Amino acid sequence: MRVCFAILVSALTALAAEPADWILTARFVVTMDAQRRVIENGAVAIRGTDIVAVGPVKEVVAAFSAKHRIDRGPAILMPGLINTHTHAPMSLLRGIADDMVLQDWLEKFIFPAEARNVSPDFVRWGTLLACAEMMLSGTTTYTDMYYFEDTMAAATKECGMRAVLGQTIIGFPAPDFKTPAEALAGTEKFIQHFKDDPLIVPAPAPHAIYTNSKETLEGAARLADRYEVPMLIHVSETEKENQDSLKANGATPTAYLASIGALARRTVFAHGVWTTPDDWKIIADRGVGVAHCPSSNMKLSSGIAPVAAMLKAGVTVGLGPDGPAGSNNDFNMFEEMDLAAKLAKVSTRDPRAVPARTAVEMATIFGARVLGLQDKIGSLEAGKRADMITVKIDQPHAIPWHDPYSMLVYALKGSDVSDVMINGRLTVFDRDVRTLDLNQVLARAAALRAKITRSLQ
Repeated sequence: MRVCFAILVSALTALAAEPADWILTARFVVTMDAQRRVIENGAVAIRGTDIVAVGPVKEVVAAFSAKHRIDRGPAILMPGLINTHTHAPMSLLRGIADDMVLQDWLEKFIFPAEARNVSPDFVRWGTLLACAEMMLSGTTTYTDMYYFEDTMAAATKECGMRAVLGQTIIGFPAPDFKTPAEALAGTEKFIQHFKDDPLIVPAPAPHAIYTNSKETLEGAARLADRYEVPMLIHVSETEKENQDSLKANGATPTAYLASIGALARRTVFAHGVWTTPDDWKIIADRGVGVAHCPSSNMKLSSGIAPVAAMLKAGVTVGLGPDGPAGSNNDFNMFEEMDLAAKLAKVSTRDPRAVPARTAVEMATIFGARVLGLQDKIGSLEAGKRADMITVKIDQPHAIPWHDPYSMLVYALKGSDVSDVMINGRLTVFDRDVRTLDLNQVLARAAALRAKITRSLQ
């Protein structure tokens, strides 16, 4: 009789449970919600593209009946990492020029290599290669600035990734558009095509103030505001850029953009290494987000961004690896978290400058705020998109378990990522990329490498 009663109770409980497509469980759920809850033995339920519940395993499993489950045990379940600045197709230029100053790198190698090689085919395969690398190291959303962004959007959607894609606008003939006017017109068509896409946020991306005219910068900002999309731009990456702007414009790049009305309502500054306290006030007051790129700034010897001071001044700061080919040779956001925390400590001589939790915030919820997507991504909360990763913690470098934030920033690696879900779709399972033929992508990248090498001889 007791057995029958237990079966009856179990059946009634199952009938009362809400349907879900997925339930994911792990030893720790790092939510990044407003309370920054870390749930031990936690679970997340997903229906369609959205999270429907986050909580202890027993509660979630009792409330939801799922078609599929992933029980990772010794792992951290957390929001997917958000890359706020990169150049994805440049994965195909990885390593062609290293150990040189930014202007030499750009003018002697990158710009010539791009002029001779960048095409829709180059962009497609470079994007697929980059997306595979990003997903396998835990990135679910990336922010790009490059050429042929419509091709990038198609490749990104093929991978199942989320992205803010900025069509580059630059003051000299580019691979896709030969004049800034053509680039602005092409960017508008790109925005119109992808404006309401569930995965792609299109954006104008004027390269920098030193590669665009006042009129082009103003036009890009107007375009962003007209369609309510972000504007992406490199700002104060090097000391020379600041000095040149002070000489030419009588103002820092930030102050110059503000003075000419070229700050869109949602603007993302890449780097901001040499921004000043006066700049930070403009940035904070205008709601500009900053993409901090520690690996790139170190590799190019651009300087150390004053991130701790920016955060105290109310600036929203995210993280980005920048692009392979000299400024950084990978897309590893775990590395960026680690370096962001450590660079802030050594530059301020204060070990409390950017704690581990802050570094994780910069890679998740702060990154979402930089992009204006905080209502959709960046934390594990009911109603947000189901963008999340599992990170294994069963290897020697992850043991013993103490503080999950410390583990994520100082001990765990991109290679510890096991599973990736984006918009409710499982794109990586047990380190197998399910949305791409990875062998085909690697073979095509090798063929393009040979072509690129010949073009530089």
